[in-house]
Amino acid sequence: MSAAPLTVVIVGGVAGGMSAATRLRRLDESAHIVVFERGPEVSYANCGLPYYVGGVIQDREALLLQAPESLHRRFRLDVRVRHEVVHIDTDRRVVEVEGPDGQRMLQPYDRLVLATGARPRRDEPDAGPPVRSLRTVDDADAIHAAARPGLPVVVVGGGYTGLEAVENLVARGAAVTLVQRGPQLLSPLDPEMVAPLAEELRVRGVDVRLGVEITASAPGAVTLSDGTVVAAEFVVDASGVVPEVGLARDAGIRIGETGGIAVDDACRTSAPDVFAVGDGVEKSDLVGGGPALITMAGLANRHGRMVADLIAGRVEAASPAVGTGIVGVFGLALAKTGWSERQLRAAGREFYVVHVHPGSHAGYYPGAETLSMKLLADPASDRILGAQVVGRDGVDKRIDVIATAMQAGVTAAGLARLELAYAPQFGSAKDPVNMLGYVAENTRTGTTPTVQWHGLDDAVRAGAVLIDVRSPAEHAAGAIPGALNVPLDELRDRLDELPAGPLVVHCQVGLRGHIATRLLRQHGRDVRNLDGGYRTWHDGTVR
Repeated sequence: MSAAPLTVVIVGGVAGGMSAATRLRRLDESAHIVVFERGPEVSYANCGLPYYVGGVIQDREALLLQAPESLHRRFRLDVRVRHEVVHIDTDRRVVEVEGPDGQRMLQPYDRLVLATGARPRRDEPDAGPPVRSLRTVDDADAIHAAARPGLPVVVVGGGYTGLEAVENLVARGAAVTLVQRGPQLLSPLDPEMVAPLAEELRVRGVDVRLGVEITASAPGAVTLSDGTVVAAEFVVDASGVVPEVGLARDAGIRIGETGGIAVDDACRTSAPDVFAVGDGVEKSDLVGGGPALITMAGLANRHGRMVADLIAGRVEAASPAVGTGIVGVFGLALAKTGWSERQLRAAGREFYVVHVHPGSHAGYYPGAETLSMKLLADPASDRILGAQVVGRDGVDKRIDVIATAMQAGVTAAGLARLELAYAPQFGSAKDPVNMLGYVAENTRTGTTPTVQWHGLDDAVRAGAVLIDVRSPAEHAAGAIPGALNVPLDELRDRLDELPAGPLVVHCQVGLRGHIATRLLRQHGRDVRNLDGGYRTWHDGTVR
């Protein structure tokens, strides 16, 4: 006698929930799969919402990937939108559901998957301009309808979503003020890496306000914490999200130290036969080893699929996450994977840093753009701890290579030995990723000792003299205060002009500084290279 079909209830749709539902159907034709979604859409492209606002995506229907009817036709899923699960009884294995008419019903389950996601960090104010986040199709509809040339809009939050909102509102002609509570935009990256972003926004007419937040609002305006009043007929709240865990908490399911639902490496919660996936769930962090909140669509999709495999009887486990992300703003791409320098310092971790500024492809081939790349690695094991890449071309493939290397256990120096695709229009014979590996090896082994941009002042106060080995024209165009200009090609003939004591040398991006460091060390000098050269120092110190 065959076993009775499983009843699997999934709470929440979109990435995690629908990945679980459709994958499970492909593995188990007999299962009764019920999806409850409290909103009006169960499967939509939430990452595309800003681009609908901006008109890049003109067809609203393109955002709606599947509807309950199409999901039933193709997968025989029982999908119920505008149905909110209001209570879970894990002992009786039932969920209580409130329908659009306000009536409540009980739905039994054999397996339960929570894909409740996250919610905006702030509640909407009672007075002042209309406020919307940018997480649902309803949000996008409201912002799209309001946007018009000259409309004063305040975007709160300089993270991924906030930046995409800014770009697309500018495309609609809105007058945008970007309000960021912290001292820099895009806080997952380090300050020297995001300097080009603030400059690009200001060039595009965006009023960037750092280190402030909204303290009051009234019709047509908001007041910031520095006392200034900013015109605002609409506010887009992209200040962040928090895990939606109320349903799980009320059911007695354990909430982790980060505030997300605690799960094991198979996304099992503390309740029997209850799984959880998506933005509301803790992930295992590859770098830190502990739990972390990493809200990435790729992880939600992958974990939803994995849970379906487990329910179908397969043996699966989630790989630790590295938090790879990228955002594009007015043609500038900014990407990261792993931890930032700020995170490593806060955790008391030992690390070393490498900055390089190579071309996106061979310099002799037209159209090459400069990349700014940062690598962080463990000085003992040479394990890669994080990376950041900023530029206008080739950013995505470089960060993906490094993220893959991290997952595979490739060391920082091992990046130099990766065999990557090359033709002059795509890359260089020494790809920028290879260059990171070469410089990392020189740094870690002491072949070329370095000082970081934020450590230069301390080095000078301790007695080091700064030598600029660029050309006189470069030095005249912009110099670090106190630097002596001795061009690299004259250095051998002018050794006796160099002051006694320790030296720090620099060029524009680090390569000539490396050559000068090697030359001087072989002449017995105590010398370090300014990592990343003048460009990194400038980006780190610009205000």
